[in-house]
Amino acid sequence: MPRKKVNSRGYNERKVNTREIRQRFLIVCEGEKTEPNYFKSFRVPKNVAEVNVQGLGKNPSKLVESAKELNKQDDYDQVWCVFDRNSWTREDFNNAIKNANDQGFKVAYSNEAFELWYVLHFEFINTGIPRSDYLRKLTYLIGRTYQKNSETIYDDLLEKQSIAIRHAENLLKQYDPHIPAEDNPSTTVHLLVQELNKFIP
Repeated sequence: MPRKKVNSRGYNERKVNTREIRQRFLIVCEGEKTEPNYFKSFRVPKNVAEVNVQGLGKNPSKLVESAKELNKQDDYDQVWCVFDRNSWTREDFNNAIKNANDQGFKVAYSNEAFELWYVLHFEFINTGIPRSDYLRKLTYLIGRTYQKNSETIYDDLLEKQSIAIRHAENLLKQYDPHIPAEDNPSTTVHLLVQELNKFIP
């Protein structure tokens, strides 16, 4: 029997809406609730893709090590590490990205905070602000107190998601060369969002 052709994205070249594709994601998050709650809300049909989201509460380097161990136990098609620049050292942040790439993992990082991704649903921002300011800004933009561990934020922001993707892409274009630990603000969360969206009918 001839082998199925696999493209550069790592999944069989079949139409997603045929529901014949089964892609297995491992998404490990630095945060224990904020990021996992968001990614668990993606409505990916289980017969199309399996998405295992874990909030580990570890610094970036330890997060990548945990991803390596979890992937050894159960081989995944895509492994994503989600973490912030936040208060971690430049060395830890950069090493985590390098180690993840060396393992063939993908990184959805945010500099400074994951909430940058949420703000980009409303406006383009290219000036670094403290983490606490993101929370205040979101409260203003959403029109009610922003709850950090919200379980409804995905649905609340869904209709603006395409705007956030465009803003995130334009933000990355502002940095040449890319130095993730210094590029504040910046995020690659949209790359993971776009990957998951491929499996949503």
